[in-house]
Amino acid sequence: MAARGSAAREVLQTLLVALVLALAIRAFVVESFVVDGVSMEPVLHDGERLLVDKLTYRWRAPRRFDVVVFRYPLDPSRDFVKRVIGLPGETVEIREGRVYVDGRPLAEPYVAERAPDFYPPVTVPPGHVFVLGDNRPHSDDSRSGWTVPIRDIIGRAWFVYWPPAEIGLVPHPQGP
Repeated sequence: MAARGSAAREVLQTLLVALVLALAIRAFVVESFVVDGVSMEPVLHDGERLLVDKLTYRWRAPRRFDVVVFRYPLDPSRDFVKRVIGLPGETVEIREGRVYVDGRPLAEPYVAERAPDFYPPVTVPPGHVFVLGDNRPHSDDSRSGWTVPIRDIIGRAWFVYWPPAEIGLVPHPQGP
């Protein structure tokens, strides 16, 4: 009878350790996220499941072109996924659908359809980033007048794990 109690206690301890490890990994290392909407097409699609790297930004600041998951500034109960375009102190503007940072046009091979947008020059505040969706005609992003506090970035979109046909790393083109 004592052996049965010992085995049950061992199983319970193993489950408890596994639970604590899973919670720690989710809190500090990697988290799952479901893409909601078409704002990041053609790179990410509605319903895809991502793993979000929560460690990278503990050691370095977000970089231009990183795809990030963040708390939406106008409703922090919602999470958004967008691409970092402007960094703190940079001036971002859009002329005829083309994005300029500090007066230089950005090469954006991930944008499938450019909207004929105009957005006046705005300087990104310290501690913030300017984000845009890749599917510009269908994206609620920094063109709506908000920037993302870096502290509200949950992490860097890293890996698509569902659906199986889309499994792979989230592309992050290198900028200038």
